[in-house]
Amino acid sequence: MALARTCKIMFTTGLLSLAVACGVPSAQDGTAAMGAGSPAGAGASASQAGNDLKFGADHRFASGLTISVGSPKSFQPSVSAYPRSPRGAAFDVELTNDGATTYKLSGLTVTATSSGAPVKQVVDTTQGFTGIADAGKDVPPGRSVHVTLAFAVPQEPAQLRLQIRPSATEPAAVTYCGPA
Repeated sequence: MALARTCKIMFTTGLLSLAVACGVPSAQDGTAAMGAGSPAGAGASASQAGNDLKFGADHRFASGLTISVGSPKSFQPSVSAYPRSPRGAAFDVELTNDGATTYKLSGLTVTATSSGAPVKQVVDTTQGFTGIADAGKDVPPGRSVHVTLAFAVPQEPAQLRLQIRPSATEPAAVTYCGPA
């Protein structure tokens, strides 16, 4: 009887954690710079420093690089996918270089967590999820590049956070959060 009650308490605690996971100021290094370089009247696409963005919003870094991450699309990884996972979440990422210098795509870093636990990127060539295939590509000023990234997620829906850093030397990062 006590075991069943403990399980219910743990389950309820987990659900409450999911409910408040997004939109809460982040204490991670680098997220405090979010919103830097964003125009004051950018509306819903801009975020105050320390807050996560919702999938679909744009974020402009001080360097002029604008990033937009679309809503996650759930899929079942093929048998040849690595790592093996019961479910994946794919994201369309659009990067636009409105800066004055060429952006090196090889510097892009994307990490993900699901309900606070790190998740791995899925490579599933059968379904076209190959990671950043053009990592050596440079993006000249005024140009854009589109990449699709996929991550292994639990079978049941969960809160997913993507942290994107344009380069290892860039102190600023943007975090997107939402259900996946």
